[in-house]
Amino acid sequence: MAKKETAVKTVRVRLVKGLRGVQSRHRLSVKALGLGKLNDVRELKDSPQVRGLINTVYYLVRVEE
Repeated sequence: MAKKETAVKTVRVRLVKGLRGVQSRHRLSVKALGLGKLNDVRELKDSPQVRGLINTVYYLVRVEE
């Protein structure tokens, strides 16, 4: 039998606020999301780990689903 291909859900994350004056742990979370500069956009797999990082830095990023 053929395997069913499941569509991988993704989430687009955009950095909308600079990292100046932000906690170092939050800077590391932004870096873990793959964002570096203002208005950087990454398309990431929607998983609990990614959602946790997004929730940590909710005030710095915008989620574009």
